[in-house]
Amino acid sequence: MLENKARDIILLDVRGLTDIADFFVICSCDSDIHVKAIAENVREELGKEDIGSWKTEGWQGMNWVILDYVEVVAHVFYHEKRRFYKLERLWADAKIEHIADTA
Repeated sequence: MLENKARDIILLDVRGLTDIADFFVICSCDSDIHVKAIAENVREELGKEDIGSWKTEGWQGMNWVILDYVEVVAHVFYHEKRRFYKLERLWADAKIEHIADTA
């Protein structure tokens, strides 16, 4: 996500809060093209490690693409949709780690 200039990347540790996954990775994008580029990059990079997604959704509208890798679910949001759905608030009990580009 950092490679493609995603913004506001966070890691939510949802272990003990849900059986859906252990972690959610959430990022914001500036356009639908940006959403697509980041989601495709995540899928390609994990595919190089022979890690395939269990399920993906949201490729039609490019406002919110979900890449479900069972233990980790990546949420690639168009920034306005992220503000609307407020996953961070929904999972407020989760431990949150902000991911920053340290390069």
